[in-house]
Amino acid sequence: MKFYIPLLLLLWTNICLVTAQTGENEALRNDSIPLKMSVANYRFQAKQLILPASLIAVGAAGSAIDGMGDFHLFSRRDSVKQIRIDDYAEWGMLGWVFVCDLMGKEKHNWVDQLFLVTLSEALNAGMVQGLKHVVHAERPDGKAHSFPSGHTANAFLGAHIAYKEFKDSSPALAYSGYLLATCVAGSRIYNNRHWLTDVLAGAGFGILSVELSYLIYFPIRDAIARHVNRKAASRLTLAPLLNGKTGGFYLSYTF
Repeated sequence: MKFYIPLLLLLWTNICLVTAQTGENEALRNDSIPLKMSVANYRFQAKQLILPASLIAVGAAGSAIDGMGDFHLFSRRDSVKQIRIDDYAEWGMLGWVFVCDLMGKEKHNWVDQLFLVTLSEALNAGMVQGLKHVVHAERPDGKAHSFPSGHTANAFLGAHIAYKEFKDSSPALAYSGYLLATCVAGSRIYNNRHWLTDVLAGAGFGILSVELSYLIYFPIRDAIARHVNRKAASRLTLAPLLNGKTGGFYLSYTF
């Protein structure tokens, strides 16, 4: 019996070592070793592009057909009393997800959200501003760079990030941003600054930029997290102790 005890201890120790090295995140949790970084395991689905692609396609088609810019839904006037709230709301909407964080349970922490907002805005600005200078569409008030609407794109960017962060925990918060973003789009039409087709495409580009940022950011972030967690796991040392008639094991973790 004394002969088997050290062998059993040695076998158990080897099993623990293999589990700690190959189990990654789940093994780390089971061994009560705190993760340095959580892994999101974000999964992209192609159907997430249907909505933004549809909005952009409708906006582009309507803009390309003469006389279809505003679908004859509004009577244009030479001058209107400008509603200036849209100039502030487009940038305020970029922080809407952080406002929602105060009222609900977000899917990812504020650091991830900050990176997502920054990356989304970079992608959005590149697509919208680049297209504005390529198309050179005339605004309803006669000025240039109408298509697509940058204000609307920024507003729907902020709204869509809030939707993705809160759709599972708080539907009311998730959809609240879309209402605010729609108000921004409506004010751009009312102010004679954009056609309806401009704001439809702008909404599409705002949503698309968010979907692309999630697709780009999380694989990179998760790769870094797994590397950091593997390094943390390597700090764990388990070794058998055999001394004559006694046996045991040595455990050490370097902080």
